[in-house]
Amino acid sequence: MKRRILKTTLPSFTLFLLALMVSSCVDTLKPDYFDVIESEKVVYSNDFGELDLAGFENGRLFIWRGDTIAGYYRNEEVAVNLNNLPPHNYLKITFEILIHDSWDGNPNDGEISGPDYWYMGYDDTEVFRTTFSNSPCESTYCLYQSYPNSYFRQNRPKTGATQTNLPGLCSFGAFNNYTTRYKISKIIEHNNDYIRIYAGGDLKQTNAIDPVCDESWSISGVEVVAFQVI
Repeated sequence: MKRRILKTTLPSFTLFLLALMVSSCVDTLKPDYFDVIESEKVVYSNDFGELDLAGFENGRLFIWRGDTIAGYYRNEEVAVNLNNLPPHNYLKITFEILIHDSWDGNPNDGEISGPDYWYMGYDDTEVFRTTFSNSPCESTYCLYQSYPNSYFRQNRPKTGATQTNLPGLCSFGAFNNYTTRYKISKIIEHNNDYIRIYAGGDLKQTNAIDPVCDESWSISGVEVVAFQVI
């Protein structure tokens, strides 16, 4: 199935109530104006502590630093299928992800490496595609990333992260600052009682002996909130 990719954004929220709804990284599908938030309900929340993979596609769990998380993935897609959603016209989808080891961000070295993309969407619509970098950033050398913007923007490595001092998972497992945590939220217009929410990686490093050990990502949490707005 061919996916539709959203390439436009609508104006920013102007009401205080909406400021309570969204985090600073929500930049897609913003309605102009809401009169009343009639209902708000968390319809899915999973930090994998209960080992629950119901509804997941390509779900697998492992323990890292004492926490159970989903992963680890490279050029794979994971999805969660939700049924019997309550009446709503907007959903807020939040992924908390961990970016492991030597992500290079925006640079494109032809057939060898990059850009290192991560993306998310629902059903047949991709709502966000960005890049991440775990590179050191000095005056003479810096591999920029697009996050917290969509690709292509030039931001310093780890911009918008919630935690930056974690050790790598594999190739940089002995070094701090090679796993970075991000919390990414998007609001979408939606009114069906079913949704398939997906996330994936699109990474390139052809000269790596073990590509999965070189660059990977994991999910430490997923939350979906349904809003009925009038």
